[in-house]
Amino acid sequence: MNKLLDMSRYFLGSILLLFIEFNIVYAANIKEYPNRPIRFVSPFAPGGNTDMVGRMIAPRLSERLGQNVVVENRPGAGGIIGTNSVAKATPDGHTLLFASGAHTSVSATAKKLPYDGLSDFSWVSIVITYPFVVVVKNDSLVKGVPSLIDLAKKNPGKLNYASVGVGSVFHLATELFNSYANTEMMHIPYKGSAEPLNELIAGRIDVMFSTLTGVYSHLQNNRVRAIAVASLERSPQLPDVPTIAQYLPGYEVTSFAGIAAPKLTPLNIVTKLNAELNDVLKQSDINRRFSELGGVVHISTPDQATQHIAKEISKWKKIVEARKIDVL
Repeated sequence: MNKLLDMSRYFLGSILLLFIEFNIVYAANIKEYPNRPIRFVSPFAPGGNTDMVGRMIAPRLSERLGQNVVVENRPGAGGIIGTNSVAKATPDGHTLLFASGAHTSVSATAKKLPYDGLSDFSWVSIVITYPFVVVVKNDSLVKGVPSLIDLAKKNPGKLNYASVGVGSVFHLATELFNSYANTEMMHIPYKGSAEPLNELIAGRIDVMFSTLTGVYSHLQNNRVRAIAVASLERSPQLPDVPTIAQYLPGYEVTSFAGIAAPKLTPLNIVTKLNAELNDVLKQSDINRRFSELGGVVHISTPDQATQHIAKEISKWKKIVEARKIDVL
């Protein structure tokens, strides 16, 4: 019995020493952070809005941190594959997620995820926000939010709207509108953003809720017409276009891009990343380039970023339940 007790003490002591040694090494690595290149994992294919923003920021962070910051695209399964790779990564600040609004809609709609969209990440900052905008064909009978509501109520289930897929923010934004306005518009999902816009321009789709970024060039070329923006305040890019909230108080939909690290990433690493990132976001040319994309710089603390993600996931979960949306 004494022999077994001695062996148990030996093994426990060995494990404790290994734990102490690991933490000493880990603490040293934290102190030297970053000590190797940092990966920005973008969970979508190259060329999208989030990818472009990440590639704008990466070289500026490289300059400030003294290490290369490399954007790595890991698309697949609606962003789940790339996002999961970050959730499972070592929490040392060298693997980061460059998330978009799709992160919150997937977290609210997917029945089974290999990660928790909120608690499996240490949120560093929101970087940019994009107001959603309601667009129609130039010669549409819909002249504004009141006429859209009136037409939809007079023709329940006949007006249709496009989205980039079931459970996307585009889909949920319109269902949120249906909920606020007590209307019923028919959902027609597509894959990707080009086809629904083409269908809208061709007159086969009545209305579309989209990020301003996605339709900005079409608005400038007068191919579509904006009847409202979904942010609480008017967009700097569309100052003459009213907000939906003017007619449906409380309605708000914006998309975003933000940065997250795996959960348990040390607070001093998260704080350092946040401070360096916020300094990058204050640069005038970054502000100008974000504006050209139809977005607005969004400087936040890690706590504010976490609260933003939690609020968005909660909002979409409620609308999924209220509108009885079949989730993935």
